[in-house]
Amino acid sequence: MFRSDTGGDDWVDLVGLGTLPSSGTWSFPPRPNTHHVRWIEVDLSVADRVFVAIEAGALVRTFDGGRTWRDRVRGGPYDTHTAATHPLAPGRIYSAAGDGYFESADAGDSWRSPEDGLKHLYLVSVAVDPADPDTVVVSATDGPGSAYLPRSAEAYVYRKTGLKQWEQAMSGLPEARGTTASRFATHSGEAGVIYAANNRGLFRSDDAGRSWKALDLPWPEPGLADGVEALACHPE
Repeated sequence: MFRSDTGGDDWVDLVGLGTLPSSGTWSFPPRPNTHHVRWIEVDLSVADRVFVAIEAGALVRTFDGGRTWRDRVRGGPYDTHTAATHPLAPGRIYSAAGDGYFESADAGDSWRSPEDGLKHLYLVSVAVDPADPDTVVVSATDGPGSAYLPRSAEAYVYRKTGLKQWEQAMSGLPEARGTTASRFATHSGEAGVIYAANNRGLFRSDDAGRSWKALDLPWPEPGLADGVEALACHPE
């Protein structure tokens, strides 16, 4: 991990990350010493609080912009692929992980895994309704073999609200078989709107993930045909 306070002109290596007690166990299959930072999530409600997902081995935290680090905790996610925070829920963090779905209400000190209704537990992406921190969508598959490569893909989208169980939310999306795991994005100025991208195209939901509509946009070749690694919304 590196930090720049000059807009990218100069960078400082945040070496403390690699000295965490769990670092000796981090390992990305199929061989050791290939672990890496998979996701960086800046907390939208607290300055200098950042969550960092190591693939694979830990979701760690810094509360001072990377000067010091807090290690993974028992019961937390091991293989986070995407993390999210919400400005209306200080201290809450959501994790879509290879080992399931996780939520924390205390900035990662403790975790729970509400997974009722999830029939596929290899999770890739997570998004939260900008207007409602209790409404969450995730993309899910049976495992990495069905998540990323179109020829073997079979990916689903699930949605939950509050304490209700997860339900598949595929209305308007392409069929699961042949579709890579969707990556999501939201924008704070669009209440109830979630975007999803996969090898079949870009989709928009204006009802917080209940239903989706394809956006007809031109893409340079090969476009999205090989799947999507990440998706972001620009304020303008």
